[in-house]
Amino acid sequence: MEILTIATQAFSDQRPGTSGLRKKVSVFQAPHYLENFVQSIYDTRTDLAGGTLVLGGDGRYYNRQAVQIIIRMAAANGVARIIVGQGGLLSTPAASGIIRKHGTNGGIILSASHNPGGPDGDFGIKFNTPNGGPAPEGVTEAIFARTREITEYRTLASKDIDLDTIATLSLGNTRVEVIDPVADYAALMEQLFDFKRIHRLFDSGLFRMHFDAMHAITGPYARRILEEMLGAEPGTVINGIPSEDFGGGHPDPNLVHAHEVVALTSGRNAVDFAAASDGDGDRNMILGRDFFVTPSDSLAVMAANAHHIKGYSGGINGVARSMPTSQAVDRVAEALGIDCFETPTGWKFFGNLLDAKRITLCGEESFGTGSDHVREKDGLWAVLFWLNLLAVRKQSVKEIVQEHWRRFGRNFYTRYDYEGIDTEAANGLMAHLQARLPDLPEATLDGYTVDYADNFAYTDPVDGSVSKNQGIRIGFTDGSRIVYRLSGTGTAGATLRVYLEAFEPDREKQDQETAAVMQPLVEIATDMAEIETRTGRKQPTVIT
Repeated sequence: MEILTIATQAFSDQRPGTSGLRKKVSVFQAPHYLENFVQSIYDTRTDLAGGTLVLGGDGRYYNRQAVQIIIRMAAANGVARIIVGQGGLLSTPAASGIIRKHGTNGGIILSASHNPGGPDGDFGIKFNTPNGGPAPEGVTEAIFARTREITEYRTLASKDIDLDTIATLSLGNTRVEVIDPVADYAALMEQLFDFKRIHRLFDSGLFRMHFDAMHAITGPYARRILEEMLGAEPGTVINGIPSEDFGGGHPDPNLVHAHEVVALTSGRNAVDFAAASDGDGDRNMILGRDFFVTPSDSLAVMAANAHHIKGYSGGINGVARSMPTSQAVDRVAEALGIDCFETPTGWKFFGNLLDAKRITLCGEESFGTGSDHVREKDGLWAVLFWLNLLAVRKQSVKEIVQEHWRRFGRNFYTRYDYEGIDTEAANGLMAHLQARLPDLPEATLDGYTVDYADNFAYTDPVDGSVSKNQGIRIGFTDGSRIVYRLSGTGTAGATLRVYLEAFEPDREKQDQETAAVMQPLVEIATDMAEIETRTGRKQPTVIT
């Protein structure tokens, strides 16, 4: 087959963010845009020539076309073997697991995670390194630098390959293996969790649940594992067929966007347990009957109960959380006598800690939890962890969490998202806060005394790398916190996230409504940042 060398011009906007390169579909469809970025991966990751590449995505609009482009370019650049999910599909955690299981030279994952899909929606691409995790900054910066100077890319003059049939094919000198996207992942979950015990929970007839796949990638995974392997009733998985536009919805598993499954946890016929996952399968939301488990609490409960779970019964090495995530897991780590690390937002920052066996469990407040089984957060894994825990403890979700609060105290927590605001205004707001930091320690704000105020910087304890300007923290002497960050996961304008946390050790006060507890901090946070004045927003887009 003929290798074509195509002349191109560099684009200036291909710097990957915290989760790869994300843009509108129309941007990726522009001539040479996707090809330039993919060629920059092949040019900088020279071990892919003669090596093995894992490839797949969440099935959103343009996924199939992009997979074909990447395969042809891989063959033209000398990749010896490509492992691709049937239909071009792989959940992000499944892709990470396949990279690790098969010892490949890395993987290309196509996803914009929880962002909307469809012709007018978002698309994304990222490279995962041989450990299965998102590329660290050194790798992404090298790829970005190459995109700024690229003048040509290579591809094959060939037809599309059959992605829908499990088979091994040849494309020039490259072997393309189209695999069952679920099989390896399901086998890994069976190693970690007590499937027989969970099966008995469903067989009892006393336990009901629903899992909302949100018309996204986890549908096939959840149906195979929950309904076929674990014996949950047919129909337990709702919205389980992946759709290019996620059924016209927003595949973000929170109380707003996953309202359908949230509604199933209330009323006379409420289920005992419910959960949801996002576009690419790496996020999760956990619900009990009339009860929402914050992602921060979920991580803390997992750490405190890991000894009940087969794959973690020997103990955990340590835990880590992103800086904006509540400090609930810190208290568990202290009680267990294990390390707890505070990292910047972005799953890649957990990779070195996991590889060095400094931690076993990790999580982010943005509905992501995971462990050392892969190097990505893992939505369905979290659901299975909770199912296993419910089967062992024979308590409700609410009882387990409230018992946890009584032992460790409760970290009330909420997040305000202001999406799609003017980028210049957002940067001005952050600069305003930065200028105020030196005067804040020991100041009193509406009865709260400031303990510290800084722009979070992280020094990796494994390789010594330093990441600065990771978000503004304002901590108070009573354990409360306010955190401000500009998110790197959007594709239009800027997203300001404001995180609020209040610690309550008094058991008699732990059942208050979160909104009421947080209101004083909300007022401090919005006034201090001058949010309405600077952004024009009186209310956040989403509150979680």
